[in-house]
Amino acid sequence: MYEKNLGTKQKALRINLDRRIYGSFAEIGAGQETAAYFFKAGGASGTIAKTMSAYDMTFSDAIYGTEEGGRYVVESRLMKMLNREYNLVEKRLSEKRGVDSTFFAFANTVVALNFQKTNESHGWIGLQFQLTPMGPTNYVVIHVRMRDDENILQQQALGIIGVNLIYGCYYYYKSPEILLMSLMDDLTIDRIEIDMVRFSGPDFAKVDNRLMSLRLVKNGFTDAALFGSDGGVLQPSEALYKKHILMMRGRLRPITNVHIDLISNGQRQFLAEEDVDESKVVLISELTLHNLKAGDRDIDEKDFLDRVDILCSLGHMVMISNHHEYYRLVAYLSRLTKLKSGLLLGSPNLQDIFEEKHYQFLQGGILESFATLFSRKVKLYIYPTLQPDGSVYSCENFRVPDHLRPLFQYLIVNDKIEDIKNYNTEHMHITTDFVLEMIKRGEPGWEKLVPENVAKIIKEKSLFGLPNETNYVDTVKQIHQAVGNL
Repeated sequence: MYEKNLGTKQKALRINLDRRIYGSFAEIGAGQETAAYFFKAGGASGTIAKTMSAYDMTFSDAIYGTEEGGRYVVESRLMKMLNREYNLVEKRLSEKRGVDSTFFAFANTVVALNFQKTNESHGWIGLQFQLTPMGPTNYVVIHVRMRDDENILQQQALGIIGVNLIYGCYYYYKSPEILLMSLMDDLTIDRIEIDMVRFSGPDFAKVDNRLMSLRLVKNGFTDAALFGSDGGVLQPSEALYKKHILMMRGRLRPITNVHIDLISNGQRQFLAEEDVDESKVVLISELTLHNLKAGDRDIDEKDFLDRVDILCSLGHMVMISNHHEYYRLVAYLSRLTKLKSGLLLGSPNLQDIFEEKHYQFLQGGILESFATLFSRKVKLYIYPTLQPDGSVYSCENFRVPDHLRPLFQYLIVNDKIEDIKNYNTEHMHITTDFVLEMIKRGEPGWEKLVPENVAKIIKEKSLFGLPNETNYVDTVKQIHQAVGNL
């Protein structure tokens, strides 16, 4: 049962009084704030076997080894810390108290705000733990960004979320959704952001980390989450560090041949840019929360997973975000990488970008949004659309209000917007809604409008409302039998 009003000190005290829970703490980068809560709560000897902090790089490397690239605030460092400290606890204490205890190792590696307040504060936090004595171990790992503007406040927030993590793993493990929600107890998004979570181990075998990531975005704990082409969750700033990002946004329900044409031609033009290194390019398909919803209904989680599975089968990374406006998306991407990025859009999306009504809440209106959207190292690649009269609508005949035309021309001349060329006109009549309706009706021919392997997955799993072939045949037989009995 979720105890919403339980304070941090109360959580620490309850753990201290639970004689089963015993382990060690290793914290690097912002003091030993999590362990401190347990000491201050009282009865810490019932919980803490050891607490340590190897701040000096030489000491840290001697204990945990070195990291590729020389970075310390990375997931690989956290995992080395967890595994080493947990193994020590088990090695030294299993004989003495292993049959009665559920051991754990808590660790974090973070970089808090420096004295000049010029750095980005973030960190990795994790717990390796048993739920039964002598049982297997599980992991819960999160990545956080600290938003307090004082170092001491960041340390305090890290201590709180550390206690929340340990408490949640031991008392809410049967409901990972509640465990996730409880991580922000006594905190707000103004103080700390959780942009990645990963559950693993035998006791979390049924947990789908993609759904947990979706809930991070839905609950407002972060504005975006990322999956690799293998479906595994990724931490965005680590996965996209020093990468060129090429991104396509859409409902993608399902992805069609026109999307593939857009991607292949847009990617070809992006790779031809002088300041793009092909070896560093990653392709991302983005789904916004808005695009995941069907009208006023909540997000269908199975439908979400179906879309992710299909996109991953094509080798795409997948991002879910709450960045509905493109300028907010670009600001976010610019925080992840300093290299050039590209957005693949249809001409209706560009038309929407030039709608001034979207920027009425900004003091500087459309100019303020464009200052963010086009001042970064980002270029828009526009895929033409087919008009009802058969003509092609592109940047060459783009319709824009007269007072905005000089702005549009400025962006064209300065290479911020470019038409996608060499498109296949045979695909341009395809729309997602049209294909989706064909699939729902079981109408023959839809398979030719999507990539071959996408059609195969949709048919195998009866996705997007596709009538199940067995049920369809049975229904036809019943109809014939009913007619014959008349």
